[in-house]
Amino acid sequence: MRRTTIRLDDQLLKDAKATAAASGRTFTELVETALRETIARPKKGPSRERVTLPTFKGALMPGVDLDDSAGLLNLMEQPDDPS
Repeated sequence: MRRTTIRLDDQLLKDAKATAAASGRTFTELVETALRETIARPKKGPSRERVTLPTFKGALMPGVDLDDSAGLLNLMEQPDDPS
């Protein structure tokens, strides 16, 4: 076992020592337990909200090319009424 020095906030040190004493453990045991639990905890990535994208039934209009953005824009700008 090695000795090391760590710097802690004064209040955190006071609370940690009180917690160790109240649980019948040494300060070192408390710190070792906390470190082991933190290291053993599974790493979690950022949680992301599941997104549901809308889908539509139907088929493409004849002659529509989804790779032709200019053509799609022209189709979308046309009035719905063919007359």
